[in-house]
Amino acid sequence: MKESIKLDILSFGAHADDVEIGMGGTIAKYAAKGRKIGICDLTEAELSSNGTTELRRKEASHAAGILGVSVRETLGFPDRGLFLKDDYIRKTAHIIRKYKPDIIFAPYSEDRHPDHGNCSRIVEEAFFSAGIKKYETEGGYQPHKASRLFYYIINGYHKPHFVIDASSYIEQKAKALNAYKSQFTKSEGGADTPLVNGYIETVLARERMFGQAAGVMYAEGFLTREPFLVHDLLGDEG
Repeated sequence: MKESIKLDILSFGAHADDVEIGMGGTIAKYAAKGRKIGICDLTEAELSSNGTTELRRKEASHAAGILGVSVRETLGFPDRGLFLKDDYIRKTAHIIRKYKPDIIFAPYSEDRHPDHGNCSRIVEEAFFSAGIKKYETEGGYQPHKASRLFYYIINGYHKPHFVIDASSYIEQKAKALNAYKSQFTKSEGGADTPLVNGYIETVLARERMFGQAAGVMYAEGFLTREPFLVHDLLGDEG
């Protein structure tokens, strides 16, 4: 069994660019602090209206480099075929055991794209199953229970349960998104999709709105299904 890097954060997305849309600034922030961050895309987005799988792989690698990501994997599940199958759950749990992240992120389930919600459910199942001793996955990795599962927002303006200040990293996030030229830049002969008509600007405007609500310039919003424990509210606990 080949030894793998231990991650602080592992973020799953249905397609390359999902994670960057939802939490690119947060990834850049913690990577700059020396944390090990990983991204796992469940599909190769082969049904995208624009671009090819080969081009999207190159764009994803470029974007990961911009953000300082330590490792990026693609599981190759079928685009628009992310259903709650045992095989998909086991392979996702394998990735969790392989990299042993402290915190896992997945897309928020309420989203206009069904793949995002289905990705969320697959990761939820894998998050739980990866910690079960008798649950079998490939690779011979030991069970691993990440401490938390949080959800990032792709499409929409859901009210977050908490936000992370991304003010100093918003330009890095924008640069990573712009690495996906096939998706966010209108090209001659390309399909006219919502993504090529000011989508990046809309995402940045949302982060500006979240930031303004929290008293900073830009912030990314997250949700959790469990109470978020604060150990030290005023900084005076021993």
